[in-house]
Amino acid sequence: MVLFVLMQINRACSNEELLISKRQGSNYYWPSYRVLGYLYLRKNGYVPAFPEPFIPAYQGRTPYDERFNFKLPGKYFSKNNENDINQQVEGRISLGGLKASLINTRLFNNRFTPANTWNPFSGLANKSPISINPNFENPISSFDACTSPNGESGICAPGNICSLFGGRPSGSCIFGKVCCINAISKCGATVTLNNTYWQSPVTVTSPSRLTCSVTIKLDTKFTEQKTPICQVRLDYITFTTAQPNAGTCTDTFTVSGSMNSVPVICGDNNGQHMYLDVPSSDTTPKDIRLMFNFASAGAAIVPRSWKIKIAMLPCGVSYLAPKDCLQYFSSPSGTVKTFNWQDVAGVATRQLNNQNYNICFRTESIDRQIANRMCLSVCSVTNGGDAFSITSIPVLANTANSAVGTTIPNPIPPPVTDIAVCLYDFLIIAQGTDLTTGLVADRYCGNQLNPAPAGAPLSVLVCTGIKPFKLTYRTDGTEGAVIANPATGNFIPAFGDAGNVGFCLNFHQRAN
Repeated sequence: MVLFVLMQINRACSNEELLISKRQGSNYYWPSYRVLGYLYLRKNGYVPAFPEPFIPAYQGRTPYDERFNFKLPGKYFSKNNENDINQQVEGRISLGGLKASLINTRLFNNRFTPANTWNPFSGLANKSPISINPNFENPISSFDACTSPNGESGICAPGNICSLFGGRPSGSCIFGKVCCINAISKCGATVTLNNTYWQSPVTVTSPSRLTCSVTIKLDTKFTEQKTPICQVRLDYITFTTAQPNAGTCTDTFTVSGSMNSVPVICGDNNGQHMYLDVPSSDTTPKDIRLMFNFASAGAAIVPRSWKIKIAMLPCGVSYLAPKDCLQYFSSPSGTVKTFNWQDVAGVATRQLNNQNYNICFRTESIDRQIANRMCLSVCSVTNGGDAFSITSIPVLANTANSAVGTTIPNPIPPPVTDIAVCLYDFLIIAQGTDLTTGLVADRYCGNQLNPAPAGAPLSVLVCTGIKPFKLTYRTDGTEGAVIANPATGNFIPAFGDAGNVGFCLNFHQRAN
């Protein structure tokens, strides 16, 4: 450490040009250099056969394309060497964090007495143009994300720090650190560590307390959050509460404090996830609250349990979700489901009321080509469930056709011109197209996924070429009939719904 600083100080010279002119470069030495990758240009002059690679700031002293550089012993007997200049520049770049530590710990201010609070170099570290690429983890800093051998997410930390945080070591990181798994299982706790698991205290059947919450605190003043945070991802590893009553949750899970709107959810949500937008924690410290509210103990006895992973995503990383995307998928294929969808038989309504959010998909590369369309098809069901059921039309939900218009003629007196179909509950697939028939529709509801304007009894493959790829899902606040009332904003009446369950769709991207 001291040697590094002395090298920087030694660099100073009142006559810079004279200093450089007196240096002997590495091309001054023996002709045998040409066998080590050097070319002959002139008498006693040899230069490298290939130029030095450009070294970005985040690569530091070990760029990925750096070739082996053999140094002859003669170099160390020379007073000066022009490569020292480049080496010093590399040192400044790679030790950006160390530079800040040295400056801010008064190494360059030791001439001032403790009574003198004037530190002329105190802000130098912040004014330096050096920055770290957030997509690359810094092996020197603590608390980087890690994955344990059994697949759990954690943070890299020294063993004693892991114990201090109440974590559990599982696996190892570099520099002798451990992969620290952090889990909390109590209500009213505070979360400041990345990759923290919040799990139910016990399996709650008849809760003595009707609420349970945690608060996520985002602030770069915390030692464990030196990197500014711009998003939080919630992964519902397990999530079971009471089922809704006609689409309205009696047990509720709510999120407050995020910039994007997060719907109230309940029921079965294993494997689901959410992205929460927050302002940069470097400029605006933020608290996010996750809360369960359970129905009273007199309600039906149902098991209630959860395990939620809380991941803090740094600003500027490539894996942030687009703004206002509650769910985000970064794979060329997969499955997307509405909250509380399950492949189970029955006529109970599993579709949740008051859902209004975007589901976004990263555009992927398919066979070395950028995908230009995304196609959706209903999931296969084996347990008697329904893969697509949004807003039943005037027949039983399990026999309903598809519906893509917003109104249909009303066959029931009193005579009304139109009845809403996809006006209050619907899925938007922008320019969704049946590639077989060429039929196109944007709104989908009913019991089949099909853009046929008059409805159809079968679901088909629906593709969209509108990018960025996105779905929008919306439901209103009731499964009951909607009465036309301009005062409430309902200008068109709608039939009551029964047995809607939401949707389960398989997606895959195509390059042609």
